[in-house]
Amino acid sequence: MFSSAVSPRTRSTVRRMVRCVAAVGCLATLMAVIGCPQPAQQPHDGRPKKFRIGMSQCNLGEPWRVQMNADIKAAAAAHAELIEVIFKDAQNDTLTQQRHVEEFISDRVDLIIISPKEAMPLTEPVGRAIDAGIPVIVLDRAIVGDKYTCFIGANNKQIGRAAGQWLARRFPPPQEVKIVELKGLMTSTPGQDRHSGFREAIRDDPRLQVIFEAEMNWLGPNAKKEMESALARFERIDAVYAHNDPGAYGAYLAAQAAGREKQMVFIGIDALPHEGQAYVRQGILDATFEYPTGGKEAIETALKILNKQEVPKKIELRSRLFTKENIAQGGQLLE
Repeated sequence: MFSSAVSPRTRSTVRRMVRCVAAVGCLATLMAVIGCPQPAQQPHDGRPKKFRIGMSQCNLGEPWRVQMNADIKAAAAAHAELIEVIFKDAQNDTLTQQRHVEEFISDRVDLIIISPKEAMPLTEPVGRAIDAGIPVIVLDRAIVGDKYTCFIGANNKQIGRAAGQWLARRFPPPQEVKIVELKGLMTSTPGQDRHSGFREAIRDDPRLQVIFEAEMNWLGPNAKKEMESALARFERIDAVYAHNDPGAYGAYLAAQAAGREKQMVFIGIDALPHEGQAYVRQGILDATFEYPTGGKEAIETALKILNKQEVPKKIELRSRLFTKENIAQGGQLLE
């Protein structure tokens, strides 16, 4: 081990040093085995690690959903030192959105926000995220059951009911009202609730008759096509109730092309300032109901969850009615 040129004293000193190093190594190994705490790993810049939030949007083909993502980004930007949001667009495909959730689980994000395309198919993936210890905020469209952390959304049944009540006031007795209903995706809870709430409101008034209904999947071009079919079949249409503003606008364009837009009123839902509210100001829509995106509230709730604070199981957002009579005053809150 040592050259014969090295003195006995030097050889002895080196042997003691080797034994000390070996002892320290054994002690470190022992501490690791028995579970003694080790120094926490810090990022190289000394800042704490950010929480990662996975956001799965069902599609970005609707202006309202683009606004939701923008609201989430804006709210998250105010806490950029704490959170990072990873956005995914399912492009209106349920299987893609299911994969989003599985990817977020595999990546071990700290929290998931999802605005589901459909209720039933997204229920199981959300449940798997909860089982994996990842909290989930369900935004806008509910899933089946209550296996999630928090749901945030407006009361769609209340909005549908308010639309029917507004229509009854707009056409007082004894006028009869022939109605076209253009429905959103009926496998989603907003579509179901906007339909059932509306029908409940007009059920006991025989003057209000739905003469044509069709599913337009929230898309303006689809609504325009369905409205063209209604116009071809019925010489008289008094009102169009569409489950969102793009649908109401598509119906208006079809009626305008037929020279019949002044014969009917148009009702939509969403009331984005640059869309539904603008249509009311322009006289295209007669009424629109606000449907808040919940983006800001989702980030506020996510921060509470990540900080181990209690949050309610359901957060209901308020809606407003906008008409040409009240839009300058900021609309009217639904009660």
